[in-house]
Amino acid sequence: MNSPQRKTESNADSHYLSATHEVINQPRPLENYNLYEQDSALREAVLREGAGHASEDLSRFGAWAGKADTIELGNLANANKPSFRTHDRYGHRVDEVTFHPAYHELMRVALENGLHSSPWTNPGKGAHVARAAKYYLHSQVEAAHCCPVTMTFAAIPSIQNQPDLAKLWAPKILANEYDSRNVPDGDKTSVTIGMAMTEKQGGSDVRANTTVAYPTGREGPGQAYELVGHKWFVSAPMCDAFLVLAQTTNGLSCFLMPRWRPDGSKNPWQVQQLKNKMGNVANASSEVEIRGALAWMVGEEGRGVRTIIEMVAMTRFDCMIGSAAGMRQAVAQATHHCHNRSAFGATLSDQPLMQNVLADLIIENEAALAYTMRVARAMDNQNNEHERLLARLATPVGKYWICKRTPNHAYEAMECIGGSGVMEDCIMPRLFRESPVNAIWEGSGNVQCLDTLRALQKEPETLDAFFKETAEARGTDRRFDQYLAQLQHDFADISDFQYRARNLVDRMALAMQGSLLLRFGDKDVADAFCASRLQSGGGMNYGNLPSGTNPAAIIKRGTPVVG
Repeated sequence: MNSPQRKTESNADSHYLSATHEVINQPRPLENYNLYEQDSALREAVLREGAGHASEDLSRFGAWAGKADTIELGNLANANKPSFRTHDRYGHRVDEVTFHPAYHELMRVALENGLHSSPWTNPGKGAHVARAAKYYLHSQVEAAHCCPVTMTFAAIPSIQNQPDLAKLWAPKILANEYDSRNVPDGDKTSVTIGMAMTEKQGGSDVRANTTVAYPTGREGPGQAYELVGHKWFVSAPMCDAFLVLAQTTNGLSCFLMPRWRPDGSKNPWQVQQLKNKMGNVANASSEVEIRGALAWMVGEEGRGVRTIIEMVAMTRFDCMIGSAAGMRQAVAQATHHCHNRSAFGATLSDQPLMQNVLADLIIENEAALAYTMRVARAMDNQNNEHERLLARLATPVGKYWICKRTPNHAYEAMECIGGSGVMEDCIMPRLFRESPVNAIWEGSGNVQCLDTLRALQKEPETLDAFFKETAEARGTDRRFDQYLAQLQHDFADISDFQYRARNLVDRMALAMQGSLLLRFGDKDVADAFCASRLQSGGGMNYGNLPSGTNPAAIIKRGTPVVG
């Protein structure tokens, strides 16, 4: 009896080895679409907040941001972590971080498009709004490299406290070009700026810093010092100079510390290691020992926190933009997937329970964007007292709320996509890992609440400005009116504000978002926001929109259409 013959990979049976099924019911990748033109909420905000003149430029940039090749740059920058070496092959200390070319390309585009400079070089109506919109688009491609972009942008207000230093450094900081070379700043026409504030023993309490500044000659603003100490977090160590906090005989002061000395020798601050972060991996963060590094005092001696706080306000604002942008990219991915995939006999985005979740995610994103862009308009109008006061209070409130809402938003969008959303070849794991960063950096949630209290104590008029702004929507929705009245009542006594801070700040953020959506937003989004956040009190998982809302219209508005 003959035994069975084993199949071989012949031409006759190769079909059975390679074609077990046809791939169906899977969406195409979300690529080759215009991030600006496919974002109704962003386009409306740009026009509303005074930057309509930038629409054409933003459309061009949105087309770049949505290209498949551009999206791949973000993937490559994250798949290839920066590497670090202390010395060259001859034994010279170099402290050099090497990045993937994709990182440098993203940096080039960011700086050539003025994401670090445009409100300073071209101030005027809508300058901060236009820049925020472009940053919102850019960070959806890849968020981590935006760290040095933000710090360079935010450094200008602090450095301008020292006109002699600003005269030397500002032209190079504001140049719309990118030079990644590890060479002295004197050999460059453009530079980037980083920050070095945090120390091991202090964290957010920078007054506990132990780094000491020793004068090399005369003392005081603009004079040269040598710094000795350590820094626990130095973001983007390949920047050309850093704003550093160090102690002098008159207290904590701010300094500008370049990577190289004017004579071309390496300034003696040494990177100990790069941080091994769960997210934000394309950006290098480091621990540093400062061993007599030359630096120049910026601003008044002993008032370092006051000098650098203007920079911190700007970086916190960018945290709001970045978190809102992360929400938008998560919404785009989830709605695109659900619009193009079916289960149980119907498209996912047509099924009632999924509609509730998707619409809720879109509402969160639109509320975050509306808040952020309103703050941008306030930043454009700092000569107006109402706008100045509003920006002072709305920034810590918004940074706290928007950044803190992002991680669960990213997770919920990932769940909408399902198992493939957890895979590392999908953008969702990156969005999820990136999502806690902005809530923690530049002052965690408690720090933002305490800064809100500080603003109320130093300038009580900030609260008046906040309630004046939110009250502009009074009379448009009964639920909002009741919510705002109760919030104002609870501010009658703030003697225990610190204990109640999170509750009050949460509600301040919701009141502002509700006011903005009722006045300027889509009517279905505004109605669902009031029903779910103000009337129901919020706090539940996404997908708790009450009956009577219009999720189908909200989803249609928020879903990008790929040609």
